[in-house]
Amino acid sequence: MLKKIKYLSLAIPLLASAVSVQAKPLSLERIFDDPSLSGKSPVQLKFSPDGNRVTYLQGKSDDYNRYDLWEYNLKDNTNRMLVDSAKLFSGPENLSDEEKARRERQRIFGQGILEYKWSKDGKALLFPLNGDLYYYELAANKSKKLTNTEAFETDARFSPKGNFVSFIREQNLYALALDSGKEIQLSSDGGGIIKNGMAEFVAQEEMSRMTGYWWADDESKIAFTRVDESPVKEALRNEIYADEVKLFNQRYPFTGTNNVKIQLGVVTLNNQQVDWVDLGKDEDIYLARAKWLKDSNTLSYQWQNRSQQTLELRFYNSKTKSQKVALTESSDTWINLHFDLEFLKDKKHFVWASERDGFKHLYLYRTNGQLVRQITNGDWTVESLKGIDEKKGLVYFSGRKDTPLESHLYSASLFKKGDIKRITEQGQYHDVVLAKDNKTFIDNSSAVNQPNAAALRKINGEFITWLEENKLDNTHPLTPYLSDLATPEYGTLKAEDGQAMHYRLFKPSNISDGKKHPVIVNVYGGPHAQRVTNSWRSKNLYFQYMAQQGYVIFQLDNRGSYNRGKKFEDAIYKNLGEVEVADQIKGVEFLRTLDYVDPQRIGIYGHSYGGYMALMTMFKAGDYFNAGVSGAPVTDWALYDTHYTERYLGHPATNAKGYENSAVFPYIDGLKGPLMIYHGMADDNVLFTHATKLFKQLQDTNKPFEMMTYPGSKHSLRGKTVQTHLHQTITNFFNRHFNVK
Repeated sequence: MLKKIKYLSLAIPLLASAVSVQAKPLSLERIFDDPSLSGKSPVQLKFSPDGNRVTYLQGKSDDYNRYDLWEYNLKDNTNRMLVDSAKLFSGPENLSDEEKARRERQRIFGQGILEYKWSKDGKALLFPLNGDLYYYELAANKSKKLTNTEAFETDARFSPKGNFVSFIREQNLYALALDSGKEIQLSSDGGGIIKNGMAEFVAQEEMSRMTGYWWADDESKIAFTRVDESPVKEALRNEIYADEVKLFNQRYPFTGTNNVKIQLGVVTLNNQQVDWVDLGKDEDIYLARAKWLKDSNTLSYQWQNRSQQTLELRFYNSKTKSQKVALTESSDTWINLHFDLEFLKDKKHFVWASERDGFKHLYLYRTNGQLVRQITNGDWTVESLKGIDEKKGLVYFSGRKDTPLESHLYSASLFKKGDIKRITEQGQYHDVVLAKDNKTFIDNSSAVNQPNAAALRKINGEFITWLEENKLDNTHPLTPYLSDLATPEYGTLKAEDGQAMHYRLFKPSNISDGKKHPVIVNVYGGPHAQRVTNSWRSKNLYFQYMAQQGYVIFQLDNRGSYNRGKKFEDAIYKNLGEVEVADQIKGVEFLRTLDYVDPQRIGIYGHSYGGYMALMTMFKAGDYFNAGVSGAPVTDWALYDTHYTERYLGHPATNAKGYENSAVFPYIDGLKGPLMIYHGMADDNVLFTHATKLFKQLQDTNKPFEMMTYPGSKHSLRGKTVQTHLHQTITNFFNRHFNVK
């Protein structure tokens, strides 16, 4: 029925024995304060093209949210700051509404330098700051401003050979010649409802496509999207801030309504002539991805139908204007998108990922669309393609072959059968970046009680040097709290259909005192997410804090969650909030068997889809869950967007009953225990309307509830003051209703 696993080698008490610091109890104020208890955490680590440098962004010592550009020189093993962002611009950025929305979609937060790109020759770096573009030359150790306009330049990058810098300005595509400084405007009708070279809302939010243009390798052409938002009906929205209410019209593609009209064009740089790719008679489609082949004449693009049950990889010949379908993926439920398409240098083959056998695996194809072989197989998932070494005949990828709880780097034979080899060490979770020559890689590793550390390794896994050891010594901000951190217990439960579900328990240190302890079930429960892993998440510090207050924290990845294969995920199809709730009930039934659990004090808490799950469990399973906190919940799927909602529920016209059953409102009468709902009042993902609609129905049915709203906050409720207040409010709610002092 259940299996318990403990990562004893990762136990924090063992780590703490190496330091002589008396333990401190965690506090909410300290968890969300600076410096972060996670320690130093450089972000966006990238190899230089020659592999001799690793560049990264790091917060200032006196302002952790303002980032500078740094490098680690592998030849002399030295760190140095390349660009001090404050010397270029020290004030707060005055972001346009468009830029604010873009950053929210891409989860870009902070000040200073927040993104950057390498030139192909490795001599320069490009980065935006305060809406303008800067060019940093390594040899001169100097930055120069490339643009100086009132408008924001976004999505900037070097052209493949490094002769141009391309960017978006005021919804049009531009290229700037670096030798002359001349700007070439490649589209002209952008503005208002027309966006050129930009990813539309659902592409960014739901398809993870953050760009709308793609260079050919020879720099002669750029493929780009032209988005017409006019088919999407305008809705009057408001965002409520502390001192004002902003009213504006937004074209939000509610499920079942029109999407944008999208075109795919190819513009030639020397004459700005545009040729439009024929996407077919059906305009109600999604353009998921685009990528040029090595010949710079053939453009691949991924065409997905509205139901998301068919995906075609198409090849468009920009010379002959002809095209063909290289391969087709189909599903009775939905097709998950990915970025795992790589064209080989031999110009004859490409590697592609598919879930056609029930798990995501890699396949080798010829460019004529003929399948050569399946590269990986088995009841486990490939996460992402990391690199291809054609000379050695190896493909490198991250995956979950050894355990669903850890991500590892593996190698597999590209052209012929061979063993799959794990490269990274077990007992940790690895996020890796391979050098262009596939000889070394950056290994970002962590474990549940071990914050992230970054090492440089040879491709066989051999350690070379630390890029950021983040050692838990006497200087580390987490060290004073180490010995009191709980080592979580891992295990599995069986769902009703026999599939294994992984869980994790954080327990109080006095769990053997014979007392009955309250439980908080922390839930997400939705697709494309996994909570139970052997990895460091700063959010876990809140669970550690609650364990120190006497709570048991329980997490269960129910059916529908990620990295377990298509059958496990497909269980939610066309009826959300059904099997997920049934699985969480299984979790509570397990908790009730534990002699240290008080079955009358089991609460649930979640945010976003987890907020939806908190409502559904409180409404549908009130005999199991005694109190609940729901954060930024979807309450009515008719109010959410097309691509996400229709992927899992289908179109409202063909699954009206599924939409009705998947909303929270039919089950409100089942509410028995205390409920708190919180929401950001400027949320543009799960609109605040979801909360107000629920507030009204709870009031109309005379159901008591508590609420907390956050003026000006988006979906992720950023900021340490907001996060501290939010978690104190959640803690107070459970303490009050579970009589914890």
